[in-house]
Formats: sequence, C-alpha cells, structure tokens
Amino acid sequence: MRRWLIGVALLASPALVGKVHLAAQTSLAEVAERTRGAWLAHDPQALVGQSASIMLQLPGANPSSPLDRAQAVELLRRHWRTAVEHTLTLRRVGELKSGRGYAELVRCYVVSGTSDERQETIFLWFQRAGASWRLAEVRSAP
Repeated sequence: MRRWLIGVALLASPALVGKVHLAAQTSLAEVAERTRGAWLAHDPQALVGQSASIMLQLPGANPSSPLDRAQAVELLRRHWRTAVEHTLTLRRVGELKSGRGYAELVRCYVVSGTSDERQETIFLWFQRAGASWRLAEVRSAP
C-alpha cells in the first residue's frame, strides 16, 4: 500500500508542478481585468496585490512617491469612501518591451449624496516580475 501511495505521488507531482507553473504565467490582460474587478469591488488589498510599493496619483491627494502596501491600501480606502461606481470599462491594455505594461480604464461614478455622474480615466502601470505582473502605479485623470 505504501509503495502504491509513493508511486501515485511521484506520478502526480509533475502534473501539480506544471499546474502551478502555468498559473504563475498570467497574461497582462488577465491581471488588468482582475485589477478592474478589485477597483469595482473597492477592495484595496486585492488591487495592490503583492506589490511591495505603489505610486498613487489620485484626485484630492498629493502626487506621491511610492507608498508601501499599508499606506496605499489606506489611501485607496479614503479615495473610494464617497464614490458609488456605475461602470468601469477596460479600454486598452498594452505591453512594452521594457518589461512594463499598462491598462487604461474609463470610470463612471457618482459621489455619494449627489446624482451627478462623473467620468475619469484611470491609468494602471504594471511591472513584470518573473512570469507575473505587479501593479506599480495608479494615475487618475479627469
């Protein structure tokens, strides 16, 4: 019985390793879509992800130097506090030769307590980290 279990484990291990390896090779478009979903859900931890630091340039906040994860999460929470999202459309995704990538989002939202819909463009910059992508910068433009 023990030999059988060891044999099964040895046969299964390459498949498991292959699945982990493939899961780590995520396309920039998939990462941009997950980032869009995190923004819609107002989930700052998911948006910041595994990035050690991130640059945020948001309305009402001074342009920042890179912030650590905890600071970025808090700034995003404050930014979203009064917003009700209507739509967030992924308009464009592109990969540059320098190991950087970008995504452009169009955001339509309402400030709580008003009925005026506002629109802004959000630019996301990503940095390749091995086989994955990490969010490096978020910029908002009216």
